[in-house]
Amino acid sequence: MIPSETDIVIVGAGPAGLAAGIETARRGLRTMLLDENPAPGGRIWQALEARGASDPDEASGLALIREFAASGADARYGASVWGVENETVFWTQNGAAHTSRARRILLATGTTERPMPIPGWTLPGVMTVGAAQIALKTGGLVPDGACWIAGQGPLVVLYAVQAIRAGGRIAGIVDLALPSARWRAMRHSPAAIADIRKGLGWLREIRRARVAIHRAADLRALGDAALMRISFRVNGEQRTEPADTLLLHDGVIPSIQITRALGCAHIWHEQQRCWRPETNVWGETTVPGVIVAGDGAGVGGAAAAVLSGQIAALGCAHALGAIDAATRDREADPLRARHARTLASRPFIDALFAPRPINPDDSVLICRCEEVTSGQIRDAAQLGCQGLNQLKAFTRCGMGPCQGRMCGPSAAEVLAAARGVHSREIEPYRTRFPARPLTVGELAGLDL
Repeated sequence: MIPSETDIVIVGAGPAGLAAGIETARRGLRTMLLDENPAPGGRIWQALEARGASDPDEASGLALIREFAASGADARYGASVWGVENETVFWTQNGAAHTSRARRILLATGTTERPMPIPGWTLPGVMTVGAAQIALKTGGLVPDGACWIAGQGPLVVLYAVQAIRAGGRIAGIVDLALPSARWRAMRHSPAAIADIRKGLGWLREIRRARVAIHRAADLRALGDAALMRISFRVNGEQRTEPADTLLLHDGVIPSIQITRALGCAHIWHEQQRCWRPETNVWGETTVPGVIVAGDGAGVGGAAAAVLSGQIAALGCAHALGAIDAATRDREADPLRARHARTLASRPFIDALFAPRPINPDDSVLICRCEEVTSGQIRDAAQLGCQGLNQLKAFTRCGMGPCQGRMCGPSAAEVLAAARGVHSREIEPYRTRFPARPLTVGELAGLDL
């Protein structure tokens, strides 16, 4: 039986959502959690119960998953949220659409991989590092043959280590981080010693596996019907290598599709070069009753997301009358102090892995759904196009099934460069519900 009303609906079963659900259920609030994956954990702890923990971080995640399972919260997995309106969440599970009315809606939707449009990135055989990691975690699939990893960000090194430990073979890593970023990051290094040590340990594992790391630029994927080779420039010389698989990554950004559709105010994060919802210390957005916790409010990692979820849950518990303000503040203060310590290394990480400038050739596809190239976006700018929402009328860019989730950041960068303005001057897409594809049958069967 699915309850039609509840105190709080949490969207997302990653670190922030699980931590928030434990806290609100402990306070006696009727808690419903919805997640489109078949099991809890989010991307960071995906399929963790099935595969078991392999390090202390995953052991902490497994403990949190088990604590949530015992919390009494109503968890619905395989549930895809496609709309939020008037305190009502619309979602689909097993082909049937449902509604759940809640006094508070807490979004813990995490991040999306930043797109990395290079020549040939749409060829079969080219995919993201995040997708490869999902395949590893859920199906035990490891890279084989001439598999290259290219891009920059902690996930590039982490996935390489995970794949090597699982018996995978990697032909090489193409590090596309800007050389100047290393110097800018150095002044933040004292606050990031623990993360630096962890990263150096990963690099030692990669070197022991005899995987070469090439600091390069101008990466291209080459082939006819499928990927056959990659090309990159090292020390001014273009180099070509055979490749069966190319895994791309350029960091992650907050998933803001739902908050944009709801009309929440968003602010620009200069270091991470992305938009995030504007929130107060309790995660409350500018839309009453809508809260954001975890990386969806700003990328900080799993440990910070757990604390963010707990703090947001305390704010919800007070707003719904489960605890008084004194209790909320007393319990939140140590969590907030730990949260600040956990985020101490972010300036180092943000500087070291600053997003790469996007300046693709005119022929490179930006919007894969509608097959819009960077050249077409530049042409639209020449004709007077001012922003992404107007770009839809000029080119249909962002009007495909993903509704701009994949092309939005790249399209904004290309359009900003063509107009000679900063990327923050380009308003992101105004997304609309449904946020996910919805069948007529699901909509017709909805009991309103």
